[in-house]
Parts: sequence; C-alpha cells; structure tokens
Amino acid sequence: MDELPIGRRVAYWRGRRKMSQQVFADRLGKSKSWVDKVERGVRRLDKFSVLYEIADILRVDVQLLLGKDPERRTDALNCIDQIEVQEIRAALERYDSMSAYFDAAPYPPPLSDMRKAVTHAWLTYQYGRYGMLTRALPKLLRDAQAADAGSGRDDSREAAHLLGQVYQIASSVLRKLGECDLAWLAADRSMAVAQRADDQLLAGIATTRVCNALVAMGRARPALELNVTIANRLTPGGGNDASPQRLSVYGMLLLQGAMAASRIGDSATVDDLLNGAGEAATLLGADENHYWTSFGPTNVELHRAAAAVELGDGGRAVEIHQQRIPEPAFNALLPERRAHHLLDIARGFAQIGDVANAGEMLLRGDRLAPSEIRCRPIAHEVMSDILRRTRGAPPSPIAELAEHMGVGV
Repeated sequence: MDELPIGRRVAYWRGRRKMSQQVFADRLGKSKSWVDKVERGVRRLDKFSVLYEIADILRVDVQLLLGKDPERRTDALNCIDQIEVQEIRAALERYDSMSAYFDAAPYPPPLSDMRKAVTHAWLTYQYGRYGMLTRALPKLLRDAQAADAGSGRDDSREAAHLLGQVYQIASSVLRKLGECDLAWLAADRSMAVAQRADDQLLAGIATTRVCNALVAMGRARPALELNVTIANRLTPGGGNDASPQRLSVYGMLLLQGAMAASRIGDSATVDDLLNGAGEAATLLGADENHYWTSFGPTNVELHRAAAAVELGDGGRAVEIHQQRIPEPAFNALLPERRAHHLLDIARGFAQIGDVANAGEMLLRGDRLAPSEIRCRPIAHEVMSDILRRTRGAPPSPIAELAEHMGVGV
C-alpha cells in the first residue's frame, strides 16, 4: 500500500474501520464533499494538524497514512498497534497444514507446552490484558499451526482442538479492538478446525465467534440465523446429553443470537432467546467457565442488559443492572465480563442522559480491566458523548481517563 496516494490510504483505513464518508466527515468536522475530494486526490492533504486528526479518528499511526512504517508506540501497554496487526495477519495467512500435506513439519511444539500456552492465553483474555495477548498471539498462532500440522495420528484431534481455541482467542480480541475482518477470518478458521477436532461443542462455541464477527461487520441477520441453527442442533435432551459443557455452549449460542436479534430491533426474538438461555442457566445452576464461556445465570442477566442497550432502552438496562444482578455473583465473574458489562451500562446511562453515572461506569470498568475501556472503539464513542454533554469542565477522573484513552477533552 506504500505506493498509494495519501487520499487512497485514507479511504482504505476508513473502509477498514467500517466508517461511511458521512460519518467520517462528521467526526472530522468537514463536509462529505471534502472527504470525497481528499480520497480521490482532487484536494491536497498538506496540513499536518488535519493529518494527525485523521489518524486519530481512524486509530492508525500517522506514518501509515504517509506510506511509511509505523513506529512502535511506547504507550501501547494496553492496546494494539499496527505492527502487531500486521504480525497477526501474517500468522493467520500461514497454511502449515497444507505444507505438511507434502512435507512433514519439522519439530512441532510438544502438545503439553501448547496446552499450557493456550490456557494462559485464555486467562490473559478473560482478565482483559489485551495488549499482552496481542503481542503473544503471532507466536502462539504459529506454534499452534505447527503443532497441528506436525501431529501424529494419535494426537491429531487434540492438536486441532488447541489450534481451534487459539483461533477463537484471536478472533475475540481482534473483534474487541476493531479489527473485524481479521476477527472474522480467525473465527472462520476456528469452525473448520473444530470439525477436524471432532468436537461438536467446540464447533458450537466457534460459531458464536463467527457470529460476533459478523455482527461487528454489520451482518446481524445471518449471525442470528446461524446461532439459532447451531443451537437447535446442540439442544440438550433427546439424543443429546445435558452435560454442563453442552448447557454452557448451547446457552451461549442463544445469548449471542439474542445480541444479533437486538441489532436488528427484533425484541420478540431477543426475549425468546434470552428466556431459553435462562432455562439452560437454571439447569446449570451457577456461572461456570466450560469451553471458556463464563455461562450461567449472572451472565444471562448481563446479556439481558446488553440487549436492552442495543434496542435503545437504556433505562431497562440500568434497571436490570441495579435490581437483577446480585453483587456477590457479579464480583465472582472474571474481569473482562464485568468490565464489558460496565461499559454496556455506561451506554445505558448515556442513553437516558445521565452522563455522570455513565462516566462512573467507565471509571469502574477501567479499574477492573483497563484495556476493555481504553482500547475498545465503542468505549471511545461513549467517552466522546460524555465529554460533549458535560457542562463545563469534566471531573478530573473523567478528564484523566479520556486522556489515557486518547479522546479529546
């Protein structure tokens, strides 16, 4: 992309961020016509102040817009930088299994080492340490691919299972950080590998990763249909067992289906799917982490609140948060789940015009898992809304958090 004119680079990154010309123009304080002329090269982009503002809105290093290699950010303790994105992309573009079809992979990593590495990666994700995870992902992907490609017949299913999990981890963190195309690619790979692992439940939870990526890309309806289709295949009862593992995966498929339905405004389907997930959670009895789902009664209520926010009913989300989520059960959840919920409730408070409590939710989430608040594009939107609607100077904790997030006060 180095040889492209600067306007074409702007258009490329705007497209990567799923931003229309109008939305981009509004955030930049320019007209849509101005953006169009810049991207077509009709208008020169020669003011560095504007260039840096564009880079900030597009969440890229300004060097990328100039066609140069980006410098590693010294402050990138919690977020991802573009060098890491490219390294993860390169790891996802490897096809070790195809190479091994012709020549066996030399010295694949021992599966015992891979088990430990995958468990550590999941915990790193569920504790919200996204920067640490994204820096480790390229090597983890390469090692898991090599282990899968070089495994013997006796170990092939386990190696595929581990690789499928690594793809799911990659998809989950990339989606949170706004790299939706890569998130979809990793999730799609996880579904294919799950079939080789011969584990229907792994394939089921991989389905939720694919659907989450689809929703993030604006494809909520096919995500809803796929979640429901696979949930129906995995329904406990009949020929299927009702193990805690199956209940967890089945329940998560229904929860993610509800989130997809909320994106298209289908409140009746949202209620049906949440109620079905609630029944599975009741059978499970408590919040568990089978297949790294954190599924259970509390997580169902968190999704009920999140769906209300997506439906535009912030008041309902706040009510659920205050009345239906027991504090001990909430505090027992892992940091990523809790911080994610607090971000949802911040959005709910913002919807009802309570920017003070919206800000407090962001601060609480930041104390739990800074990356969940400082690195997610949706959190930046909430903070921008809070700053815009706050009369006078914002409280110093909010101003400080906004500065850490790179959101202008």
